Amino acid sequence: MPESFEPLAQLSPASLAYIGDAVYELYIRRYYLLPPKRIKDYHERVVAQVRAETQAHFLTLLEPDLTPTEQEVLRKGRNGATGKPRRLSAHIYQRATSLETLIGYLYLTDPPRLEFLLSKLSLLLVL
Repeated sequence: MPESFEPLAQLSPASLAYIGDAVYELYIRRYYLLPPKRIKDYHERVVAQVRAETQAHFLTLLEPDLTPTEQEVLRKGRNGATGKPRRLSAHIYQRATSLETLIGYLYLTDPPRLEFLLSKLSLLLVL
């Protein structure tokens, strides 16, 4: 984590979503690591959780617990989602990107808060 958050202000929402996507997938992989399974089984479970549709749903469940600052990060992430999704609606794509942006932001600024929010998702993940 940087000494100052000023350099973070230079990061675009897309950059935060980029790191957030990786952090979210790692969290999901860690969640499903135990008990041991075949690699194919790990992969199927993780893919089901990192889909944009699932991320958008999880965001809906987390939103009531978000601070005003976190809601602002979501807004920036949603507005920064300018890609053209091929297989899903723009609305779902924007919500998923918003969640990834928030995860990236919290990973870089407040890891304990990120862990708290992600732990709320653990109650919802399908084994």
